[in-house]
Amino acid sequence: MMRLWISYLQLVELFVSSLVHMLYGFYIFSSAVAGDLSQALNEYFHKVNNVNVEVREEISKPNQANDLPPIVLVHGIFGFGKGRLGALSYFAGAEKKDERVLVPDLGSLTSIYDRARELFYYLKGGQVDYGEEHSKACGHSQFGRIYEQGHYPEWDEDHPIHFVGHSAGAQVIRVLQQMLADKAFKGYENTSENWVLSVTSLSGAFNGTTRTYADGMLPEDGRTLKPICLLQLCRIGVIIYDWFDISWLKNYYNFGFDHYNMSWRKMGIWGLVDCLLGNAGPFASGDWILPDLTIQGSIRLNYHIRTFPNTYYFSYATKRTTKIMGVKVPSSILGIHPLLFIRVLQMCQWRFPPDVPPPYKGYRDEDWQDNDGALNTISMTHPRLPIEHPNCLVEKESDCLPLQPGIWYYKYVEGDHILFIINRERAGVQFDVIYDSIFQRCRKHVFRKKLPTMPNEINH
Repeated sequence: MMRLWISYLQLVELFVSSLVHMLYGFYIFSSAVAGDLSQALNEYFHKVNNVNVEVREEISKPNQANDLPPIVLVHGIFGFGKGRLGALSYFAGAEKKDERVLVPDLGSLTSIYDRARELFYYLKGGQVDYGEEHSKACGHSQFGRIYEQGHYPEWDEDHPIHFVGHSAGAQVIRVLQQMLADKAFKGYENTSENWVLSVTSLSGAFNGTTRTYADGMLPEDGRTLKPICLLQLCRIGVIIYDWFDISWLKNYYNFGFDHYNMSWRKMGIWGLVDCLLGNAGPFASGDWILPDLTIQGSIRLNYHIRTFPNTYYFSYATKRTTKIMGVKVPSSILGIHPLLFIRVLQMCQWRFPPDVPPPYKGYRDEDWQDNDGALNTISMTHPRLPIEHPNCLVEKESDCLPLQPGIWYYKYVEGDHILFIINRERAGVQFDVIYDSIFQRCRKHVFRKKLPTMPNEINH
C-alpha cells in the first residue's frame, strides 16, 4: 500500500512538473512572438524617423568598438543566442551594456563537446567540424552549420577574447579552451589556451548537479534515463519536434540536433520509431547535455580540463536556501521563480541512494543541499572534482584587485538560477550590479601584457 501511495505521489509530481515547464516554455515563446509583432507594428507606423536615427548612431562609432576585444556571452541549457526567439534576449539585454558583445546561438540541448565545437566556428568562421572520431562514435554527421563569415575571424593569441557563460555555458567555455590548448581543430594548428583572456561564470555548472537525478538520470551511472520521468517526456518531445522539421518553427527555436538528421525527410517513419525506442539519435548515444551535467559526467569532463596560468577566472555562485532548525529549506517564497521553487525544495531534500556507490570519494549529501533550483551552489564556485583547482573566495570585489591569472575567484550571490537572464525586472538593481561588474572587470582589470624585449636580451 505504501509503495502504491509513493508511486501515486511521484506521478502527481511528474504531471505538475511537466505542466509548469510547458507553461513556462509557452510563456517564453508567446512573449517572443508578442515582442516581434509589437516591433513590426512600431516599424510600420514609425518607419522613416526610426531608421534615420538608428543608421546615424551605428555609423558614428564603429572604429571605437572594433578596438575592443569582444565579450562573448554563452547561454546555458534550453538557451538561445541572438537571432532565435525573435527580439527576446537570453541575457535580458545585458549585451547592450558594452559596445562589443557577441551572443552566439548554440545547440540548446546538445552536448558540451558539440557546443564547444560550434562556438569555435561561430567565431572563426567556416563549417562546423565535430571531428571524425567523435561523429562516428555518436552516430551523427561530421559537419554541421556553415558560417560564411566568422564573428571574430582575427581571433588568435594576439587578439584574445573575454567569455561569460551562464549555467552549462561556463563549462562549454572551459572545454573550448582545453580544445584550443590541445590544438583540436583541423586546419588551425596555431591555437592555444591564450586565445582566451578571461572566463566569467554566472551560476556555472562546473561539477554537476543533483537535479539531473531528480529529473530522471539514474544515479548509478549518470548516463541512463529512468523509464518514467520528466527527462523522458523531454526526450520524446524533442525527437518529435525535430522529426516534423517545420522550418519556420526551427528558425525561431532549435534544440541543435540538425547534425543527427532526424527530419522525416531523411529518416522516415521507421527512423522516428527507432529514435523513440531509444535505438538511435543523440539520446541513445548519450551525446546530449544532461549526461554532462550529472556529477559523474562532470568528473569525466573535468578530468581533461585544466585551469591555465595566463587566463583570468571569476565566478558567481547563486543560492536560494537557508537553514531553519537545522534543516535546509528555500530562503524565500516570492523571491524564487515559480518554475524553480519546488526544485529548490527537492534539491535540499535529495539524498544519494544508500545502495548506490557515491559519485566520488568523500561525497556527503549535506555539501550539496544549498542550491538555486537548478544547480548546487557547491558546483558553481570553481572546478573541484576530481581535483580542486586554485581558488579564492571574494567578499568585496575591490579586495581582490589586482586580479591574478590562473585562480578561480568566486563570490556568493543570493538568487535563483534564472534571476539574471530572460526577465531583467526580476533582478532589479542587482541585475545592473552583476553585469556592470562583469563588463567593468573585462575592460579595466583584466589584461595581458607582453614584457618588452631589452636590447641585451635580443640574442640570448
